Amino acid sequence: MAVKPPFPEEQPVLGSERLILRPFRLQDAPRVEELAGDRAIADTTLNIPHPYPPGAAREWIKGHAPSYRKGEGVIYAVVLRPSGELIGAVGLGLELRFNRAELGYWIGKPYWGQGYATEAAALLLDFGFRTLGLQRIMATHLTRNPASGRVMQKLGMTYEGCLRQHVIKWGIYEDVAVYGILRHEYLERQGAREQGS
Repeated sequence: MAVKPPFPEEQPVLGSERLILRPFRLQDAPRVEELAGDRAIADTTLNIPHPYPPGAAREWIKGHAPSYRKGEGVIYAVVLRPSGELIGAVGLGLELRFNRAELGYWIGKPYWGQGYATEAAALLLDFGFRTLGLQRIMATHLTRNPASGRVMQKLGMTYEGCLRQHVIKWGIYEDVAVYGILRHEYLERQGAREQGS
């Protein structure tokens, strides 16, 4: 039986100074295949195959709305505000039974090093805590990908430990770093930031 999600019936559009987060559309599929098809993207993510199979992006996008309606996840296209150019994805895997979620993101290689992952993830953290009323949001990264860990640190997430040889990526056991942030920590951090501005 589908879980009635405790959040807006339609997935809302979110925005920051440079970015818009919107639901994916089927016409985004070729762009997703172009960006996610880069071996560098697949190398540090667990769920992106390489080579990226033709048609896989379309099937992935088709699953977003049903997943949202069931309260299983919320996935956004990350697009540049001025141009509408799609540059990546950010999402929350929801575990409503425990009122928590796992944050995930990827940004196309041409857009690395410009703060887009942090900016997009910050929008989603705010949505998760303020709109969905989550208690905890966690995230993980392969320890050999410290850039992803820096995103988590910038979001105010706390390093919670290392899961040694926790996953297998391309036949090699990988260590995984775990980060987390609680609702009250997030709101306190935002309150302090608003007072300082």
